[in-house]
Amino acid sequence: MYRVSDVMTKQVVYLSAETTLDEAARVMKEADIGDVVVTDGASLAGMLTDRDIVVRAVAERANPEDTTIGSIITREVVMIEQHSTAAEAVSLMRERNIRRVLVCDSDRKLVGIVSLGDLAMQLDPTSALADISEAVPNS
Repeated sequence: MYRVSDVMTKQVVYLSAETTLDEAARVMKEADIGDVVVTDGASLAGMLTDRDIVVRAVAERANPEDTTIGSIITREVVMIEQHSTAAEAVSLMRERNIRRVLVCDSDRKLVGIVSLGDLAMQLDPTSALADISEAVPNS
């Protein structure tokens, strides 16, 4: 039985809420990721996804050089303990209708992120979702 810690992405990228959209987009591109954890000082402020940038900023014609990520992030984050089962993570994602969950240790310290794609690639590598979730080389 897979645990969340077996399938999660361990390298979390953090950005300050004061980071501009264009800088956040560059970081995501360079790291080949679709999400970052946003901090406000030492506190967790929320999460930013590439979809947030498109829906909450680009579609609203926000200036990427002036708009901070803190103004468009998802503030309500969902966490799961790293020793939870992968099935529990899937159930949580289904229940909350989300694609990513922050992973914490028993002290509630952030240790990773698990995505729907991470789960698909580990649990059923021959599925269509796993094929779609595999890393695609930058063009």
